[in-house]
Amino acid sequence: MTATAFVLFGSFFLFMLLSVPIGISLGLAGIVTALYSTNISITFLTQGLVTSTDNFALMAVPFFILAGEIMGKGGISGRLFDLANVFVGRFTGGFAMAAVITAMFFAAISGSGPATVAAVGGIMIPAMVSQGYDKKFATAVVVSAGSLGIIIPPSIPMVLFGVSGNQSIGDLFMGGILPGILMGFTIMVWIYFYSKKKNYKGNNQPFSIKEMWSALYRAKWSLLVPVLILGGIYGGIFTPTEAAVVAVVYSAVVGFVLHRELKIADFKPILADAALNSVVILLIIGTANTFGTILSMEQMPKAFADALLSLSDNKFTIVLLLLLLLLIVGCFLDTSAAVIIFTPILLPVALGIGVDPIHFGVLMISALALGFLTPPLGVNLFVGSGISGLSVSTIVRAVVPFFIVLLIALIFITFVPALSLVLVQ
Repeated sequence: MTATAFVLFGSFFLFMLLSVPIGISLGLAGIVTALYSTNISITFLTQGLVTSTDNFALMAVPFFILAGEIMGKGGISGRLFDLANVFVGRFTGGFAMAAVITAMFFAAISGSGPATVAAVGGIMIPAMVSQGYDKKFATAVVVSAGSLGIIIPPSIPMVLFGVSGNQSIGDLFMGGILPGILMGFTIMVWIYFYSKKKNYKGNNQPFSIKEMWSALYRAKWSLLVPVLILGGIYGGIFTPTEAAVVAVVYSAVVGFVLHRELKIADFKPILADAALNSVVILLIIGTANTFGTILSMEQMPKAFADALLSLSDNKFTIVLLLLLLLLIVGCFLDTSAAVIIFTPILLPVALGIGVDPIHFGVLMISALALGFLTPPLGVNLFVGSGISGLSVSTIVRAVVPFFIVLLIALIFITFVPALSLVLVQ
C-alpha cells in the first residue's frame, strides 16, 4: 500500500471511529489525502462530487426512493399481508411466513432494506405479538426479511453496481429475482422449524379459492408494480431510469386515486422524506466515487487483484475469499458506499477467474445484504429496535439463526451461477 492510500484509508477509518456519517467520512478522507498528496487537488474533489452524480442511470435512485415512499404510505402492506396469509397462514408459523412474503413483495416496490423493515415492521411486529409470537422472534423475522430489499428488483445497489461496473441494470434486476426468492424461502424454512418447537400454530383455516381471489383483487394494483417495471424494461418500452419515473407516477395514482389512502396533505412529507433519503445516498455516491478515483490513481485495484490472485489459482478459493471480504465490508460500510468503492476493485478479480459479471453483481449485493443484520452498522437492527422497543443487542441474538440460514443460501447462490443467470437474456 502506498503512503497516499494509507493516508486515505487511515483518515477514513479514523473519522468512522469518531462516528462521523459515512458520506462525510469519505469526503473528509479525500480532503485529507488531497492536502497530503501533491498529485491531488481540492478542486479535483469538488469536481468529482458533481461529475460522479451527473449520470442518467443514477437518476433512477431518487425516483425509486420516491416511489417506495408513496407506496409505503399508501396502505399496501396490509393488502399484501392478507394475500400472503391466504396461502401460508394455515401452516405452522404461517403468520410469520406471511410477514416474510409481505416483506419480499414490498422489497420489489421499495428497493431498500431499511424501508422494507419500517413499512412492514410497523404493522407486522405488533400483529405477530398479538398472535402469540415472542417479540424478539417477530422482530428478527421482519429485520431479516427486510434485508431482501436490495436483492429483489428494483434494487438501488444494483443500479449503483451497474453504473460502477458498466453492466446492464436490467440484467442485474432479472438476476436478483431467484436469489431473492431463495433467501426468502430459507427464512421461511427456519420459521417453520422454530415455530414447530415453540408451538406457533397456523390459523387452521382451509385454503379458500374465494378468499384468494378476494385478496388478489384487493392487492392487484400493488402486485402490478414489479410486473410493470421489469416488463417495461425487458419489453424495450423504457430504460431502468424511465421505469423509475413510471413507478412514481403509477404509485401516486394507486395511492391517491385507486386506494384513496393518501391525501394531498400527505404528499409534502412524502417528498421531504424521499428528498432527505435521496440526498444522503447521492452524497455517499459522490464522495465514494471520489474515494474510488483516488484508489484508482494509486493503482490499488490492480495491486489488490494481483495480491489476491497470487494467493491461489483455485477459482473456488478466490470466490470464497471475495465472499468473506464482502461479508466483513458489510459490517462496517453503507451498502451504497461499499458497492461504489469495491466494484472497481473486485469486479476485475472476478472477471479474471471467469465469474460472470451479472452473477458477481448479484453475489456482491446478496453478501452486502447480510450487513443489514450485523453490527456495528446493521441498519435494519436499529430500525427494528425503533419499532419494537427492544435493544439492538437483544435483536442481534434473535437474528443469529436467520443470519446462518441466509449465509447458507448465499453460499448456494455463489456456487450455482445458473440461479442468477437463468432469467437473464
